Amino acid sequence: MIRAAAFLLALAAAWPAAAEPAAGHGLAAEEAESAAGIVPRYLLADPNGRSVTSEDFRGKFQLIAFGYTYCPDVCPTTLVEMATVLQQLGEAGARLQPIFITVDPERDSGRVLKTYTEFFHPRILGLTGTPALVRRAADNFKVRYAKVRQPGEAPDRYAVDHSAGLYLLGPDGGFLRKFAYATPPAAMAEEIGRLLGER
Repeated sequence: MIRAAAFLLALAAAWPAAAEPAAGHGLAAEEAESAAGIVPRYLLADPNGRSVTSEDFRGKFQLIAFGYTYCPDVCPTTLVEMATVLQQLGEAGARLQPIFITVDPERDSGRVLKTYTEFFHPRILGLTGTPALVRRAADNFKVRYAKVRQPGEAPDRYAVDHSAGLYLLGPDGGFLRKFAYATPPAAMAEEIGRLLGER
C-alpha cells in the first residue's frame, strides 16, 4: 500500500492533465451485480493504430480495466493495483496481458494512452477506437459510462462516470471472473497465480 500511495503522489505531480473535474463513480454499486451475460470480445486499436482484438492474446490470460486518462482517482488506483499484481506474480506474470480500454476515445488518443499506461507499468497496453467500437466493447463487458459536465463548462471539459473493476479472461479468451474495485492486489495475484498454475 505504501508503494501504491507513492505512485499516486507521483502521478499528481507528473500528470497535470488529470486535473479535471472529479468524476462521480455512482455506477460503482453495480459491481455487486452478476457477471452473467458478459461477452469477452473487443475490436480496438493499440497506440500505433494497429487493430487489436481479444483473439490476439490466445494462450495468455488478459486482465482488463476500463477507464480514461483524465480520471482523477479510480483509474490511477486501478492501474497501480494492476502493476502491483504483475510485480507480485513475477515471472509467471509473463502469461498475463494487462489492458486498459479507454471510455473517453475523443480525448484518449493512442499517444496519450501510451504515455499514461507506461507511467504505471511498461506492459500495460492502452486501447482506444472510434466511439462506436469503444461503446460496443464496453457493452460486451457490461461496463456503463457517461459524460458528466458541470453547468457552464466548455465542451471539452467533462468527467466520465464509469463502472470500475478488473476483468480476467483465460487463455482460451473466455471470461473467468471480475475483481471488484479495490480488491487487494495480493488477493488478485494469489487467485491469478493459482489459475496460471492450473492452465
